[in-house]
Amino acid sequence: MKTLNGIHHITAMTSSAENIYKFFTDILGLRLVKKTVNQDDISTYHLFFADDEGNPGTDMTFFDFQGVQKGRKGSDEIGRIGLRVKSNQAINYWIKRFNHYDIKFEEKSFFNRKMLFFNDFDEQEYAIVSDEGIDGVEAGLAWKKGPIPNELAIIGLGPVFIRVKDKDRMNHVLTEYLKFALIDEGKQFSLYEVGPGGNGGSIILDYQPDLKAASLGYGSVHHMAFRINDISHLEQWIKKLNTIGARHSGLVDRFYFKSLYTRLYPNILFEFATEGPGFMEDDESYETLGQTLALPPKFKGDRDQIEKQVRHINTIPKKYEKKYFNE
Repeated sequence: MKTLNGIHHITAMTSSAENIYKFFTDILGLRLVKKTVNQDDISTYHLFFADDEGNPGTDMTFFDFQGVQKGRKGSDEIGRIGLRVKSNQAINYWIKRFNHYDIKFEEKSFFNRKMLFFNDFDEQEYAIVSDEGIDGVEAGLAWKKGPIPNELAIIGLGPVFIRVKDKDRMNHVLTEYLKFALIDEGKQFSLYEVGPGGNGGSIILDYQPDLKAASLGYGSVHHMAFRINDISHLEQWIKKLNTIGARHSGLVDRFYFKSLYTRLYPNILFEFATEGPGFMEDDESYETLGQTLALPPKFKGDRDQIEKQVRHINTIPKKYEKKYFNE
């Protein structure tokens, strides 16, 4: 059985597709690489933010389900989302950037990694995490035309914090089923790695036995996805889930990748997603990624209907000057 290759993507829920677009492009400097619809609810946007080329392991995606209540933070949820930068110098840059944009943050250090904790307008939780001294899953590429200097920009996902009430149960899921290795363990926080490891292959377990259970809504993570090679690798995981008696979705064709969904721990949805084919296709080249409403082939015949259901959002990127905040 081949191991997982690391984190593929994280999908969260937002109260506003327009505001999350501004936040992720203007403030965080990630590129919108795909503007499409939720394939299970075509009236809902699905926005994909990633590195310069939309590489797996770099994309943070959002649904904007209409009429959904705000999520409640608690135990048994995918909590804080790590966003990788190259160095501790980059952390210092982000301190200046957050101060400039009046974004509240906390400086933290976990497992020899410098971090900045912050939230967005929905109180979704994030951490800028330094790669300095940390080897493992290869990072992505800075958005060349974005607002952040390339050497200081966000270049991928991870580690991901998961808050749980039952530490032993999640430890069993991670180590026995998903083949993560327990790298370091503390009273509250424990570090697990899979595949090549490092920030792009890490989960930090946050043991919170006294919290009430979280409830899903905007400002919450919907699911997290792990990287797998291809369909044959996905089929191996289907067999494994059948063997351990875990309910799952079976193969789901998302066009940009093939997927498999399962809940191995209560309330937490895991996805297995293939490395390709990716976001560059006939309708969108490297230069035009994210600028138009992209539809997978099964929806292209319904374009007129879909465009009437989803409001227009202008996602033509600005022309940015890379800002250093020199003192």
